[in-house]
Amino acid sequence: MHELAGRRMNMLNRLLGRKQSAADDDALVIEPMRRSHVPQIMEIEATAYPQPWTVGVFHDELAMQVRGSRHYLVALLGGRVVGYGGMIYMDNAAHITNVAVDVAMRRRGIATELMLDLSWEARRAGMASLTLEVRESNVSAQSLYRRFGFVPVGVRAKYYENRDDAIVMWCTDIQETAFEQRLQTIEAERNPS
Repeated sequence: MHELAGRRMNMLNRLLGRKQSAADDDALVIEPMRRSHVPQIMEIEATAYPQPWTVGVFHDELAMQVRGSRHYLVALLGGRVVGYGGMIYMDNAAHITNVAVDVAMRRRGIATELMLDLSWEARRAGMASLTLEVRESNVSAQSLYRRFGFVPVGVRAKYYENRDDAIVMWCTDIQETAFEQRLQTIEAERNPS
């Protein structure tokens, strides 16, 4: 099993979209999503969602990312996409559209790394809050989001294709010191020194 804790790009490299050293092939690398990642993303998407996004939807989202209204990331391990996530900027809120990890790579901290990067990016972009919907039955994802300070604020009845309800969760005041400290604590917990 790979030791993922403590293996991520520093903030400068992440902002510049640069990978870690090629010699460190077992390191988890978070970088901006590109069209060339989409074929591997589609494999994960097909197992993560009953009605997955299409290649065209990802291409459209990436085109909007270039315009600054979206932010999408991939998690790479040994050059292979093992997870991805993204968000849309709307007014003063960043809406997380998706966070998904390869089934074989779950429970290794990859979703946490993606959420950390999305959260830091939302702060950098000046957003006041983060929001998302999560399937009511997805207790592990809800637990992850609570760790980041998300709280349930409502339910979208029969939101999903199989008629499952969605829990609407918000994390407010992300520009405040308390949220920054929360992110730093999460980073420290997964990266003991």
